[in-house]
Amino acid sequence: MLFNLSLRYKLPLLGGALILTTALALSASFLLQSWNNLRQDMLKSSEDLGQTMARSLFTALLHDDVWRAYETIALPFKENSSSALAEALIVLDAGRRVFASSHPEDFPVTSELADLGDDFRAIDAEIAADPAHPSRILERDVAAHLFIAIPISADNVRIGTLIVAHNKNQLWHRFDRVILNAAAVTLLILAVLLPINWYWGRRMVAPLELVTDRLSRINAGEPEPLDPHLYPYHDEVGTLYLAYGRMLDAMQEKLQLEQEVVKQERMAAVGRLTASIAHEINNPLGGMLNAISTLKRHGTPDPLNQKTISLLERGLSQIRDTVAALLVEAKVSSRRLALHDIDDVMLLVTPTAHKQGVEIAWETRIPDPLPVPSTPVRQLLINLVLNAVQAAGRNGHVAVWTEGTQENLTLVVENDGQVLSAEHKEHLFEPFTPFSQRGNGLGLWICYQIATQLGGAIRAETTSALTRFIVTLPLDPRRDESNESNEPYLPD
Repeated sequence: MLFNLSLRYKLPLLGGALILTTALALSASFLLQSWNNLRQDMLKSSEDLGQTMARSLFTALLHDDVWRAYETIALPFKENSSSALAEALIVLDAGRRVFASSHPEDFPVTSELADLGDDFRAIDAEIAADPAHPSRILERDVAAHLFIAIPISADNVRIGTLIVAHNKNQLWHRFDRVILNAAAVTLLILAVLLPINWYWGRRMVAPLELVTDRLSRINAGEPEPLDPHLYPYHDEVGTLYLAYGRMLDAMQEKLQLEQEVVKQERMAAVGRLTASIAHEINNPLGGMLNAISTLKRHGTPDPLNQKTISLLERGLSQIRDTVAALLVEAKVSSRRLALHDIDDVMLLVTPTAHKQGVEIAWETRIPDPLPVPSTPVRQLLINLVLNAVQAAGRNGHVAVWTEGTQENLTLVVENDGQVLSAEHKEHLFEPFTPFSQRGNGLGLWICYQIATQLGGAIRAETTSALTRFIVTLPLDPRRDESNESNEPYLPD
């Protein structure tokens, strides 16, 4: 079915059919008008010629001068004038018999008009039926001929009739040239319009095909964006392009939001799980450390036993430190953040940076003080800077920016070490996922927990040569510096 075809075929075909129909209709109308014009021109010229001859033939008929009549009607054919388009000129007397003709061998003198053939019989009947109008010119269009009957009369006395006979083949011969010209012009127009129609039809459908293809693949994955330069116009198709772009932006934003929500929920669940496990481990761990301490003081002084006890104590202490790292709580018991806290962080991390041969650039623009607890912020910043120093490697570079406004505190730490891969970024803030050979994988986890508990956010950005961590913490003047409770601060 035509209507089930793709628009890339249906639109050009329908447009081509419309162009073809229009061209044929215009050509047919032109040809019909040309035929009528040819016919009317021929009849008019024949009528003018016949009326002129009728005045000359009146005298010849009146004096029964056949030779003079013959010379009068034969003259146009001898001169090869335009009237030679007529097949014959025939002069009839009052009894509708041939008095003279331009072709005596075809139309003998004294022959009855009705005896010359079926077509002549029709014009004979027409003349016989019109005796009341001696000066009326008759036109008769029959099968093979076109006749004009011009009365030869004076003072309303009709003494004969001049018949101008045209063979329609001659008219068709002239009309053939008009048909050829019309066909040539029509074909030329079609040769120009049909390729243009095909080109524009395909061009109009191509953007729709592209949008349809993109939409059909939405369920298979993230749809691809469309280049706005493919269709830079502002019609309905251009509006569809814009709508697709807006839909794609909304879908990507929704997808990112869903991924972020899932990630936050997963991190929160992991945090609750690790905190619960840490609390459960702390109780027996404390008892075991106390038992080892008692055993060291009151046990046997055997060197092997003491060595074993010390080994156990170090292992349990490492477990205690790891568990303590999992119990991150941003409490409001600490004072507000001040400028010297940033200086303290610089002082603490500089030796480590010097050992690694890493250069650190600091830029601090914060008012003094800021309504945010200093202890967790210091811990967060130290972890980020030490991670950056470790990632930068020998002779690397680290940059640290701290900026405070009325609403937020922003911490930015970047390094020029190995750039994080997409897989690393996906699991960046999960516990026990170290990205180097050193550390237990809890540094960024602790940073995430602190930022989240302070009502802020932390994210990682990468370029072709840099890895950047950005922390945004909201500032709330309602934080009470004197609050010494152990409950974490939760923003409204």
